[in-house]
Amino acid sequence: MRLPKSAHARDVAMSSGQRMLRWASGIMLVLGAGHLSLLALLTWENVSGWVDRGLWAAVPLLDGDAVQTVASLQNKVTFWAGPGSFSVPLILLGCLTWHLAGRGVPVPAGIGWALAAWCALGGVLLVPSPYVAGVVAGGLVILAARPGQTFGAMAATADSRRSMPKE
Repeated sequence: MRLPKSAHARDVAMSSGQRMLRWASGIMLVLGAGHLSLLALLTWENVSGWVDRGLWAAVPLLDGDAVQTVASLQNKVTFWAGPGSFSVPLILLGCLTWHLAGRGVPVPAGIGWALAAWCALGGVLLVPSPYVAGVVAGGLVILAARPGQTFGAMAATADSRRSMPKE
């Protein structure tokens, strides 16, 4: 059975909910990847030192009674500002959101509220920072999760059911 032309066109075109989720995921990906890239450029000596010492020695869990040196503290700060920071989970969340938007699956509004609250708090604590962009991404996820939003294939399927002749 062929879909009615209007439903088929809507299925092919990206819905507003999908567009909002794609923008939100793009913002998350840029924030996460930008944070890791900037850190790698600014602290390349510490990052390259992890390869020399072995990745397991990047941030030793047990220092024992060792005296904290400036170099060891800088090494820990580099780890917690890089791979141990928000950037890796933000990249993963951005990839998941992109994937779900492509499949026409809405992301729950709770994810958007959590992202917006987390980024708002980070933006207040660390001014100036690009955390504001994370609040925008969270807001887009919240808007895309509204009950009135349509998502590609789901909207087309619902429309085709309504236009099918009754038996």
